Amino acid sequence: MYRIMMIEDDEKIRQIVADTLKKWQYDVVEVTQFDQVLTEFEQTNPHLVLLDINLPVFDGYYWCQQLRLISKVPIIFLSSRTQNMDIIMAINMGGDDFIQKPFDLDILVTKISALIRRKYTYQEDENISFIHQGLKLYVTNSTIEYKGQSTELSRNEFILLQLMMRNIGKIISREDLMQALWNEEQFVDDNTLTVNVNRMRRKIATLGLEEFIVTRKGMGYLIE
Repeated sequence: MYRIMMIEDDEKIRQIVADTLKKWQYDVVEVTQFDQVLTEFEQTNPHLVLLDINLPVFDGYYWCQQLRLISKVPIIFLSSRTQNMDIIMAINMGGDDFIQKPFDLDILVTKISALIRRKYTYQEDENISFIHQGLKLYVTNSTIEYKGQSTELSRNEFILLQLMMRNIGKIISREDLMQALWNEEQFVDDNTLTVNVNRMRRKIATLGLEEFIVTRKGMGYLIE
């Protein structure tokens, strides 16, 4: 179960959001001592932080900076502030997203789910390598090897191939693949995905392994 830490001084908002997240099977930590945020964070070790800007003692910008000194945990700002500069400051301080109040709870849950998926499902695991049909994927250096020959993968190619090799025999939709590639600096569209998949296929083919990735028209891709 993923743990979410809420740093929000409006008790009503905090309770509504916490109840919603619990229905979605998230473990929720509600901060109520706003001078003890770092202590609470270190004790609970959350997977994601929801952070208001207007807080007692120190504001959300301060706590975001402090958290970034010790962690890369995803941080979503929740604030009634509407100026562009507030959003810019929140992101520049290390926030991953900014949601303005009042907000739709379904959108909040969707954004939380997407951030957690990118951070904890698609992250590189340096202790695991994958092998299928003789093709080896090395996660420590983003290379593939087949019958003694090897080649390097780009960041996008590596993310795509790792996701497919984690799900052998399962069709991965184009939407899920695009979601895996998306980050805060780049929005990946359908054409970009096609280019990356085709380039990855060619690299695998040059090693001597044809038809490693199979297309299911209208559905996605899989490795059988």
